[in-house]
Amino acid sequence: MRTVAVLGGGIGGLAASYYLSKSPQVTKVIVLESSSRFGGWLWSTRRSDGAVFEHGPRGIRPAGAVGRNTLNMVDDLGLGGEILPVTYSHIASKNRYLYVNQRLHRMPSGISGLLRTVPPFSRPLLLSVAMEILVKKGKEDDESIHSFVTRRLGKELADIAVDSLCRGVFAGDCRKLSVRSCFPVLYNAEQHRGSLTLGMLLGSGPTPVVPPGPLAQRSIKESWAQWSLSRGMESLPEAITEYLQHSGKVQLHREAAVKQISPSALGWKVHLEDGVISADHIISALPAKALSSALPSSCEPLIQQLQHISTVTVAVVNLEYEGSILPVTGFGHLLPSSEDLGILGVVYDSVPFPQHNRPNGQTTRLTVMMGGAWFQEVFGDPEAVTEEHLLARANEAVRCHLGVTKAPSWSRVALQRDCIPQYYKGHFQKLKSMRSFIRQNNLSLSLVGSSYDGVSVNDVIFNGQTAVSELLGTGV
Repeated sequence: MRTVAVLGGGIGGLAASYYLSKSPQVTKVIVLESSSRFGGWLWSTRRSDGAVFEHGPRGIRPAGAVGRNTLNMVDDLGLGGEILPVTYSHIASKNRYLYVNQRLHRMPSGISGLLRTVPPFSRPLLLSVAMEILVKKGKEDDESIHSFVTRRLGKELADIAVDSLCRGVFAGDCRKLSVRSCFPVLYNAEQHRGSLTLGMLLGSGPTPVVPPGPLAQRSIKESWAQWSLSRGMESLPEAITEYLQHSGKVQLHREAAVKQISPSALGWKVHLEDGVISADHIISALPAKALSSALPSSCEPLIQQLQHISTVTVAVVNLEYEGSILPVTGFGHLLPSSEDLGILGVVYDSVPFPQHNRPNGQTTRLTVMMGGAWFQEVFGDPEAVTEEHLLARANEAVRCHLGVTKAPSWSRVALQRDCIPQYYKGHFQKLKSMRSFIRQNNLSLSLVGSSYDGVSVNDVIFNGQTAVSELLGTGV
C-alpha cells in the first residue's frame, strides 16, 4: 500500500510502526518524533556502576489478552532472556501498603485477610463484597469511579482503597475519573451480570483473543504478577527501534516536530520545521492536545473534542540509600487524597527488582510519586517549581512514612509534564464522536496512544496493533 506516517515515537507510535512493518501491504512507514529520543515515558537511567532507575512505568502486568500480546512482542524482539519476573508468591506481590492516619497498613490479601477487620477499614472486606450482589444496577451510562464504588461497595472503600488506587494508577482524582473508561471490567461486570462479584466469577462480556506465545505461556506456568527487563523498561522501545531500523521499510526521524497536517489529493501533507512529507494515511500517537493544534480547521469538531482530554503532571523522584532502610518489605505504599494531596505513593523498587540495585554493596532504591491531579494546587506552576523543592518534599515523605532519617546517597528528580491523560466522566462519548467524525469525513487517520483507550503500556501497545489491523483489514 502506500506510505503511512506515524506521528509520535513513544511506545504507542513504535508499536503501531512495528505492526505496520510486518505487513506486506505497507511499502513505507515514516515515524516522526519531536524529541531527541524514542520511547516516550518508558525512560530508564542506567548508571555506570550497574544500578537502574525508572522515570516512568517500572513493571508490566502479563495478565489478560493485552498482557499476552505484549509478551508475544517481547518474544519476537528477542528480549525473552532479559525478563525479570515477579511471581504472585513474591513478597512484593503479597505486601502492598496504604499510608492512612499517619501510619502504614498492609492491604488484606488471601481469604483470611478478607474475613477479618483489618485497619484502616472498619469492617471485613468480605462483608462489602457479599452485600454487593444485592445492589441494583446503576441507571447512568457513565459515572465517576468514586460514585460507582460507593454505590456498590460502600463509601469507606471508595474513600480509602479506591481513592489511593486511582492516585497510584492514573495520578488522578477518583471523583472525576470515569469508571466506564478507566475500569471497563467493573463497568461491564455490572452491565452484563448486575454485580461485580458475579462478573468476576462468570466473566463480563467478550474479551479479545490473543493466543499466548512461548513467553506468555511461561508467565502463566510460573504465575507472574508483573515483569521488567534487566536493563530497565527503556529496553523495550530501544529493541523496537532497532527492529524497525532493520526492517528496510521504516524511516525514523528524531527532532521532527509536526507543525501542521493538511489534506492532499492522495491523503495528507505533514509539515515539519524543514520540509513536507506526503502520506496516504496518518496514525497519530501524539497526545490529544498536540494533535489538536496540528489539525486543519476543517477538522474543528475533532479539534474541540481532542482539546477536552486533560492530562496531569507527575514528579518522579528516584532515591538511593546505602544499606537496608525499609521498616517493611513489599511493593510500596499509596496514600488516599485525604492523607496528603501532594504525595501519591512510594515504590520500594529494591524489593520487586533487586537486580536493578548496583551489584556491590547493599543499597535500597525508592521512588516517590508526587502531584498528579493535585500538582498545581500543592506545588504551583510546573514551569516554576524547582527540583530542590520537589526533592525536599520527597525526602520529607520518606522520613515521615518510613522513618528514614539518613539522607539519600543519590537522587534524581524527573518532572513528567502532562504524562497521564485523565479519562473524565463521559470520555467514552468523546471517543465515539471523534471516531464517527473521522469515519463520516473519510479521514485517513487513526488515533492511538494513551489519550484514548487505556493508559497502561499493555493497552497502548494493543491499541496500536488494533489500529493497524483495522487499517489493513486483517483482524487482530
